[in-house]
Amino acid sequence: SGLMIYNMASGILRAVGDTTRPLYFLMLTSFLNIVLDLVFVIVFKLGVVGVALATIIAQFISAFLVIRLLTGTKDVYRFSWGEMKLDKPILGQIFKIGLPTAIQSTLTALSNTFVQSYVNFFGSSVMAGWSCYNKLDQFVFLPMSSLANSATTFVGQNMGASNLKRADKGTFVAVGTSLFVTFVITMTLYLFAEPANSIFTKDKEVIHYGALFIKTTVLFLMANSINHTLAGAIRGRGNSAGPMVIMLLCFVVIRQIYLYVVTNFFINTPVVVAMSYPVGWSTCCIIEVAYYFIRVRRIKE
Repeated sequence: SGLMIYNMASGILRAVGDTTRPLYFLMLTSFLNIVLDLVFVIVFKLGVVGVALATIIAQFISAFLVIRLLTGTKDVYRFSWGEMKLDKPILGQIFKIGLPTAIQSTLTALSNTFVQSYVNFFGSSVMAGWSCYNKLDQFVFLPMSSLANSATTFVGQNMGASNLKRADKGTFVAVGTSLFVTFVITMTLYLFAEPANSIFTKDKEVIHYGALFIKTTVLFLMANSINHTLAGAIRGRGNSAGPMVIMLLCFVVIRQIYLYVVTNFFINTPVVVAMSYPVGWSTCCIIEVAYYFIRVRRIKE
């Protein structure tokens, strides 16, 4: 619940242009989490319980800091405990925007567990290599996700101000920035795939498979950067259902159909299984770009 409060409150702050203070709070509590881990585990000998306790304390402190900021401000977004009540129309709008995104994330994560079952078929070395790959591609997904959230905020603000031209410009700038950042990180991972995997293990076979997965899929993340940033921009226009349907179609349905058909009727190798991700990303990119321009043209008309 502490993390949930922090995410909601920091989302409000970012929506009004305050991105630095939530970051400072996160940095502070992350450092605090590390210190508490050491204290609870080394000094008090609490083991796993101590690690969990340190995380919970850090999360609630981050929640306290952002709530204190919201209650102490004099701006229009000030949070007042006395005025807190359920507003059904606003709640409906929140669910309209947030619920499709939550459903999409949940079902996509569920789909990824099925992909893992295909990977497990090839044994422990492939599984470990896949695990290393998943850790490394988070370096791409985190900035991608942050830029998608920024696109949602920026486009939403400008749509609220009826400045459609600036919303469009912000969308293209966000997509371009995401593509550039993703390109830099993916090329770095591609060129240094083996050394990057050696951070996690010294097993040569595991490093081989981890590097193989990176070189097979990582450049296709360029398409996925468009997917997430463009989806964020569309959500900023108040349309969450469209990105949800497109991403579920590509990341769940098409991905699972591809895996079943190719591995059962054609060829079943680690590379073929790994390619299920680029197939979903590339298909989603094509559909979502087309959908975006159709939506923009429809709004302008």
